[in-house]
Amino acid sequence: MTRTFFVTGTNTEVGKTYVSAALLKAAGDSGLNTAAVKPVASGCEQTEDGLRNVDALTLMDAMTQELPYQQVNPIALEPAIAPHIAAMEVGRRLDPSRLVGICRGVMSGGADFVLVEGAGGWRVPLAPRQFLSDLPRELELPVILVVGMELGCINHALLTAEAIRRDGLPLAGWVANFIRGPQAQMPRAEENLMTLRTLLPAPCLGVIPFDDSGDYRNGAAHLDPSPLLSSSD
Repeated sequence: MTRTFFVTGTNTEVGKTYVSAALLKAAGDSGLNTAAVKPVASGCEQTEDGLRNVDALTLMDAMTQELPYQQVNPIALEPAIAPHIAAMEVGRRLDPSRLVGICRGVMSGGADFVLVEGAGGWRVPLAPRQFLSDLPRELELPVILVVGMELGCINHALLTAEAIRRDGLPLAGWVANFIRGPQAQMPRAEENLMTLRTLLPAPCLGVIPFDDSGDYRNGAAHLDPSPLLSSSD
């Protein structure tokens, strides 16, 4: 049975890819066949193979299945700005229905554990009156929330969880990711973690300390994906 989850964050730059790759690593270490999709990515770089996104390449490194880049990241945009603005600048149209089809193709590809990683936060626009959150809604995917541990994260996390529930999707779990170094570490971190554990309606899958190496394998050691792997979704 394939278990598929959509990964979103409380904001941009909160470590969605780091956490997604770490979850793929942890699931792979447990013997599962894993795959991932980064449907839309901006900030891509031109290479001899075409536009490539470092987040999508990280997911490809972490998962056990071998998929072509275009299937992992079907919409690659060069400008490092909001996807819908980047698409307008390069004359492309972001079609949620096409993204649904690509995700379903990966989901039906034989993997045991599949992650679909979003861009930015939950309500990222793709087109007028269309949002990236429409994708997990159409696919009926449970959601994993990455909480960037910084001042304001409780409000951001609770509002995001509320929006996910209002969209009719379950919050399958959340990860606390410390994104600031020692000199800018979050004050009263333990108290904030306790508040999040109390108020978020889903299990905490792990607390990841700040990691300046950026190596997702370090993060995998701090995650427990068992609540996801034991679910029926």
